[in-house]
Amino acid sequence: MFDDARAYLRAALSRSRRFERREVHDFRRWIESSRNLIHLSVLLFVPLLVGLVTLISNVADLSFLLFPPLAAGAYLLFAHPEERYAAPWRFVSGLTAGAACGWIAVATLSQFYYAPSAAQEIHAGGAALAMFLTGAATWAFDIEEPAAFSTALLAVVERASGFTYVVSIAVSSMIVAGVFLVWHRHVYSHRARYLYQSTKGDDHVLVPMRGDHADATAMFGGRLAAAHDAGKVVLFDLVDSDETGASAAEPDSDGRTVATDGGTNADAPASTKPHAGRLERCADAVETTVGIPCEVVVAQRGSESPAKTTLRTARESNCDLVVTPYEEGDGGLSSFVTSLFRTDMDVVVHRSIDGRTEWGRILVSVRRASDVARSMLDFACRLASSSGRIGVCHCISTAAERRDAESMLADLVETFSTRIETRVAHGPAEDFLAAASSHTDLVMLGASTDRSTVSRLLAPATFERLHDIECDVAIVDRRYRPLDHN
Repeated sequence: MFDDARAYLRAALSRSRRFERREVHDFRRWIESSRNLIHLSVLLFVPLLVGLVTLISNVADLSFLLFPPLAAGAYLLFAHPEERYAAPWRFVSGLTAGAACGWIAVATLSQFYYAPSAAQEIHAGGAALAMFLTGAATWAFDIEEPAAFSTALLAVVERASGFTYVVSIAVSSMIVAGVFLVWHRHVYSHRARYLYQSTKGDDHVLVPMRGDHADATAMFGGRLAAAHDAGKVVLFDLVDSDETGASAAEPDSDGRTVATDGGTNADAPASTKPHAGRLERCADAVETTVGIPCEVVVAQRGSESPAKTTLRTARESNCDLVVTPYEEGDGGLSSFVTSLFRTDMDVVVHRSIDGRTEWGRILVSVRRASDVARSMLDFACRLASSSGRIGVCHCISTAAERRDAESMLADLVETFSTRIETRVAHGPAEDFLAAASSHTDLVMLGASTDRSTVSRLLAPATFERLHDIECDVAIVDRRYRPLDHN
């Protein structure tokens, strides 16, 4: 009874750990979006900063009404960290200049004009003069800051505080700007290093050797893996069980693996040797060209589907990316490719036109800023040499979408050190990609597996409409969850 209870408790703990790992993984993917990271930062830092400034105001016996401009300014800093108003020096100098202009307006009118008779009365002339001086100062010194007008007007409202108000605004704004500067330099500017899993992993690549251009796809996978020091490639082939008579895949004397009956490669069945020999010749070419280890696996075709066997082999080989040649069947993708898209493994489908093995001109087509888009850009940077040219594009249907599209593309490329050109095209994506393919080696786009069935029926995925393209195509589906398999 106690043994059953302990077993039940261990099972419950194991399920809870798997659930926790899955939730952590999903959260990391969610926060990989710069917009989500910014929103979370606003949610955390702005309330904390406003609370800190309020605490200081209570200690200094200042009115709480003095600090709403700081809250608005802090939000502007964290919500738009790359725009012109997100400069700490502009934030501090703008708010301080506004407060100083408001104080000067109050002091000037109190000397040369009557003061309001009641404490609650606001001098209209003082408010107008404060706005005029603030506009002139921020324009003249190029420190335009929207919240500066708030600090100027509040100086007129809190005229009794005098110059103390200006000092409190300067000190408080420097506190906010200092926190923002630390966050921007050590978190936001290095978010790719800390958050983006698309810039890590995917360096152990399994390549199913299928189709006429499998060697080109093997080189494609090799160049992806070679970008990381720990990269490796596994070339994989399936043979019928009656061809091999094999029961397992064992390493040969060279460290590669082939399907054997318990002996070495030389002892493998004669029917297996053509498969293993073809893979080994390709492996030698990959190793010589890109300089990474390349293994060979010939597996027996059993009762399970080829896709399941491929996925199982990828896991047994410690691979986190499957790069497979493009296959068609029944007017669309073959069942093998579509089955791989339904798994939890990262998959790249490579459609080769002429067996090309180098890709120096790459165009990445994205629908939105996502982990898939960042993975495609990371893959493009791996494939293109230092002299290569990489572009990322987004197609819009109306001119009103252009500004958001440009902002989205800028958000994607700013985390990469490689020079990446951004392009916003007006019109259908397939038309733009077909026109650009004549001077492009590779077009890379997402698999669109997150779309609903109704959406796919109304408009097929972009890669399914690329009939007239003149270059290679890579279709990326990113789903790998390394923590789920621990």
